[in-house]
Amino acid sequence: MSESYLDWNNSIDILNKAFDANLFVLIIGPKGTGKTSLVRDFAEIKGANLESINFSLRTRESHLIGTKTLTDGTVSFDEGILIKSMREGNMLYLDEINSAEADVLLRLDEALDDRRQIGLKESTGEVVKAKDGWFVIATINPLTHSGTKELPPQLLSRFPVRISMEYPPEDIELQIVKKYVSGDFDADILQGIKLANTLRQAAAVEELFYAPSMRETIAYGKLLEKGTSPKEAASIVFGNVYTQWGNIEHQKVRDIITSMFGS
Repeated sequence: MSESYLDWNNSIDILNKAFDANLFVLIIGPKGTGKTSLVRDFAEIKGANLESINFSLRTRESHLIGTKTLTDGTVSFDEGILIKSMREGNMLYLDEINSAEADVLLRLDEALDDRRQIGLKESTGEVVKAKDGWFVIATINPLTHSGTKELPPQLLSRFPVRISMEYPPEDIELQIVKKYVSGDFDADILQGIKLANTLRQAAAVEELFYAPSMRETIAYGKLLEKGTSPKEAASIVFGNVYTQWGNIEHQKVRDIITSMFGS
């Protein structure tokens, strides 16, 4: 099994129970908290084929349902990821579903109701019914994230099992970073995690524009592994990104880094 996800909040057990009960799951949390790693590892545990789609404003119904194509004068229909997963009974991962447009969500809702079926109005009109065992996991980012929107209540109800994925406690995040980094500098890694949490807390109350993810604490650890000093690594990974919001924002974070790592 993959070692990419550390199940610190019992999420695998919740997914197992939902899978056995044939209940779809919604995972809610900010970027970089391990949502995708969790889903990939769960699919591997189950020995399931995992189909996935990352939603954005550019996602169209055709990505889910399919499109007509013309080859040598013959019109055919290339089925999209939703239809393929339903026919084959594959596990379907809908990432950042609350970034999709309303028309896309409407077609998705049709497939996710209790009948687990959808009409192919784009081609033959066939009604495709999901194969037994079809299982869907979706993720959403909090509404504070740009590009996200509130899910319609009827679609939200299609995912009655919900998992909250927050940033883990500092000792757990240290364990996660150490899965990617070798070397004996736990204290320095922990200092970077403390900085990340300080910035996350400031972003949560809108004192800063950006909250660093666990991808960034891992990157910080990798720079330490390559000999970068803790303060320089902190500036490179955690500090410099704030320049895009101007010098005042950047200076706020530089001051925090200086207070934690010294001048």
